[in-house]
Amino acid sequence: MEQKGNKIEFRFGKLGKLAPLMVAAAMILWAAFSQSNVNGYVLAFFAALVTGVLFVKDEKAYGEALVYGLSKPMFGTIVMAVMLAAVSGKLISASGVVQTIAVYVVAAGFTGRLFVAASFLITCLLAFATGTSVGTYFVVIPILFPVGVMAGAAPEFMIGAIVSGAAFGDNLGPISDTTIASSATQHADLGTVVKTRMRYSLPAAAGALVLFLLFSRTTDSSAAILAEAGTAKPVSLVMLAVPAVIIVLCLMRKHLITALSWGILTGIIVGLLSGIYTLDGLISFPGGFSVSGVLIEAITGTAGTVAMLIAVFALLGVVERSGFFEDIGVFLSRFAGSERSTEAAIVLSVGILSMVTGVISVAIVALGDLVNELGEKAGIDRYRRANLMDCTGCVFCFLMPWTVHCVIPAQQSAQFGEGFAVAPAAVPFVNYYSICMLVLLAAAVLAGYGRRR
Repeated sequence: MEQKGNKIEFRFGKLGKLAPLMVAAAMILWAAFSQSNVNGYVLAFFAALVTGVLFVKDEKAYGEALVYGLSKPMFGTIVMAVMLAAVSGKLISASGVVQTIAVYVVAAGFTGRLFVAASFLITCLLAFATGTSVGTYFVVIPILFPVGVMAGAAPEFMIGAIVSGAAFGDNLGPISDTTIASSATQHADLGTVVKTRMRYSLPAAAGALVLFLLFSRTTDSSAAILAEAGTAKPVSLVMLAVPAVIIVLCLMRKHLITALSWGILTGIIVGLLSGIYTLDGLISFPGGFSVSGVLIEAITGTAGTVAMLIAVFALLGVVERSGFFEDIGVFLSRFAGSERSTEAAIVLSVGILSMVTGVISVAIVALGDLVNELGEKAGIDRYRRANLMDCTGCVFCFLMPWTVHCVIPAQQSAQFGEGFAVAPAAVPFVNYYSICMLVLLAAAVLAGYGRRR
């Protein structure tokens, strides 16, 4: 990856360079074991940034690195998407449509593990079609998640099913940025990449489906009982126009921000015309400088997630300018040799970089040229290299509690109330797709599974 700006140097060499990451890792473990919400991870990453100040030699260069991380287009996109998705999700959840659907679902007996498995399959199809895992969360969670919990599924398994489906779509979808990046860096035909990747993604998806059907925890929660005994409000079903508009626009390859914005406008218009919402209910000015209503409550509720994203991307800028990416490349070159050892080095290096950055495409692009060079020397097929890189990213990036794939779903679950909230640290343990893919990766490297086309 091209380095921009001055490279950061730290006191005590590599120890000083790794100090911020070690502090972040230690505090993340603390947050995980304490089942902290997003705020625990916010503290972890800001502590890492402060630690970096203590070890860096040039504070000005360090400050520039922080700004550089925040200047990445992906940062602005994700932050805006989080806030807009919160608004669209609030418009849906506050309308009563979730409770209405839950009444119908419970009445039909489509509850518990069956609903978890169905949610996994629905998310797989949507993520595959749209090519965006993060965008899928914003569309699926506001509807499927609360309905599933009301229908007797444990909250963490509903989130696990949705994240698993998103990982599948990100892994296999032909218009996914990771699929495109992995094929482009290895000079491989995109169609053939998707075709050869099926030998990894489809068995992992089948394994995940079986695990959700067998091990998903169900509840006898009062929410489920209330849903069954509640009164459906058929008029609220018009709010399904919100996710419908977002999905259609995503399928048309519109930008996620554009799709979410049109979804919000649709929700406001439909809600007002149907009488579900009043203008004062959406936004009101009680007096002075105070503002209230559904819209402002949704935006302010994202403060913790946005704060964490600021810290994560700032740290990403520091990591990149510290030369960490090059260090990973040296690691890859050092251990590459035979076909098996080179494959192992590819998996480890992409895995480490995916964990640190929390962004699969960054890891693939940063290491793509080197993987291509070393893979050619070791005689590894270009499609094999592309598949190993993407599958690795969809394992490690989706199984780390500080990445958007755990934090955003956790943040979205919390907006439905205490009984619905899922801690970020709980998500990796129920992401059965990535767990199954990890097993397949081990088999691929150690036993040679999928090595020959």
